[in-house]
Amino acid sequence: MSEPLADTRPVAEQHRFDAASLHQYLREQVQGFDGPLQVEQFRGGQSNPTFLLTAGDRRYVLRKKPGGPLLPSAHAIEREYRVIRALQDTEVPVAPTVCLCEDASVIGTPFYVMGFVQGRIFWDPTLPDMRPDERSALYDDINRVIAALHRLDPAAVGLSDYGRRSDYLARQIARWSKQYTASVTGPCEAMDRLIAWLPSRIPGTETVSIVHGDLRLDNLIVHPTQPRVIAMLDWELSTLGDPLADFSYHMLTWDLKPQEFRGMAGADLAALGIPQAAAYLQRYCDRVGRPPVAPAVWDFYLIYNLFRLSAILHGIAKRVEEGTAASASARETGAKARPIAELAWRWARERLGAR
Repeated sequence: MSEPLADTRPVAEQHRFDAASLHQYLREQVQGFDGPLQVEQFRGGQSNPTFLLTAGDRRYVLRKKPGGPLLPSAHAIEREYRVIRALQDTEVPVAPTVCLCEDASVIGTPFYVMGFVQGRIFWDPTLPDMRPDERSALYDDINRVIAALHRLDPAAVGLSDYGRRSDYLARQIARWSKQYTASVTGPCEAMDRLIAWLPSRIPGTETVSIVHGDLRLDNLIVHPTQPRVIAMLDWELSTLGDPLADFSYHMLTWDLKPQEFRGMAGADLAALGIPQAAAYLQRYCDRVGRPPVAPAVWDFYLIYNLFRLSAILHGIAKRVEEGTAASASARETGAKARPIAELAWRWARERLGAR
């Protein structure tokens, strides 16, 4: 099912801020900002609380860091704003930027504001509301947009210093190992085994591009009536890195079951009009100009991304425990952390002979 992008609720008590202070700041900083300010909170957003701002006949979106203690390098809304601004005039569709405020005294944490993009958000990858031809067209457009991002020259859009250009996978494994360790809510043997095993199996296939870091279907805004992407959302994890790591995270959808984590494994893709995994991957490789990916290399990337996903979900579970989770569904989402880690370790054993 799709959800209207303005699917909002009253601001949760733990995310309330001084709306009058925000109103005064935006009147001073944003040209044309006028009228009484109405603030609502989007129902999604596991990490950074996200709000719909209405002032007169204009609508904006505000993203802020959550309150309370934060994990190292997490919730980097300043980086989100920088990359969205850099991509404004490229083939990668993003929301228009409005302003960045790094002064925590305004509403309690740094935040940024972007334009509101009217469209649809889809959570179910089988796209039940669409016809087969529409599903086929949308998945091809998603593939096109991701390839466009990965083809971009970082220097050409002012992002040559947006991240280190080497050892991306090793650094990511180390980073998510630390993030997991900082957010443990209970023992998880599968994560401990993955942390020990992954660094020794990194393939020597890395290239460098701008990577989004969280290429899920629900981080894309789809045109209100047409099967095409009109904005990519949630750039918190973006950096310079390995595009195949980025794309394989997106493609976990084909391998995961719906109950595991928003997957479509077991669905009749041909009847739905959705491309098979092998064809979709090859279309991406053709678009970015890279050779086919060896099966063992692809399996490593999928396992790595399950590990990374589990680390992210452990972080959500930790915020639930602390009472700072941004989404009402955070408890259910965080509960998937351990099963995802166990699935990753099972794939490592079965597909790549891990011991």
